[in-house]
Amino acid sequence: MNKPFDYGERVLLLDSKQRRYLLVLKDGGEFHSHNGFVPHADIVGNHEGLIARSTRGSSYTVLRPTLEDFVVQMPRGAQVIYPKDLAPICMLADIGPGVRVFESGVGSGALSMTMLRWGAEIVGYEIREDFLNRATSNVRSFLGEDAVSRYHVQLRDAYEGIDETDLDRVVLDLPEPWNVIRHAEKALRLGGIFVAYTPSITQAAKVRETLAESRAWNGARTLEVLHRGWHIEGQAVRPDHRMVAHTAFLTTARFLGVHEHAPMAEPLPEVDDLEDLTPQDDVTLDDLERPTLGE
Repeated sequence: MNKPFDYGERVLLLDSKQRRYLLVLKDGGEFHSHNGFVPHADIVGNHEGLIARSTRGSSYTVLRPTLEDFVVQMPRGAQVIYPKDLAPICMLADIGPGVRVFESGVGSGALSMTMLRWGAEIVGYEIREDFLNRATSNVRSFLGEDAVSRYHVQLRDAYEGIDETDLDRVVLDLPEPWNVIRHAEKALRLGGIFVAYTPSITQAAKVRETLAESRAWNGARTLEVLHRGWHIEGQAVRPDHRMVAHTAFLTTARFLGVHEHAPMAEPLPEVDDLEDLTPQDDVTLDDLERPTLGE
């Protein structure tokens, strides 16, 4: 429902050059720029799509901000995970309503807000109280009290352990996420999903090495997301000169349970070519392509 703007609400102003300004409407408040000012009272009572005029005649389109808008411009302490990685993380972790997530390294709350928006229940560990308070404030500011009721952040160090059990997901934004893998194995349910966000490939490699050594995980993979916009103006169509390239590597795997002797695939016969196989060979194409556990 397109309800009118009211005091206390967050709005987004776009100028003629599509520059974005995020503000909270206040009684008696004004939005100031080099193009004059816009009284907040001129916005209150109107609907999205309003064209507000400044005292110098500049126009601003007024909209409610999306989560993407808020994440990019919200108050922060720690560096945030940006939208190009937020959605892929939620897909890799299969976030949905009622999913129980353990998150560590909550920072300014960008990933927390995205998972909460998708319906998750989050237990978070954060070692810095200022980051914890900032993340909770951002969640409350943009998503409201319902989201805060599903967001349980503690001043704790995930490297020392995870108290929760029967979790659906473990999602980490930490310098050394491999130090949490052994704790995740005690906290996750069977079939649960692990996702780690790591800026450097050496971090990602260490995560993969630790997952493989455990032999309790399946389907480990690592990827990165590159974001390139396009310039489209009439017949002038080309990639933008600048793109949001590397930000981090995303590593994910599924938990199968810790076994003293994890099952391994049977060794395959050595053949030079598929044509060397005879009908008597008890080997199929599926056998040739079957990954070993922990691969």
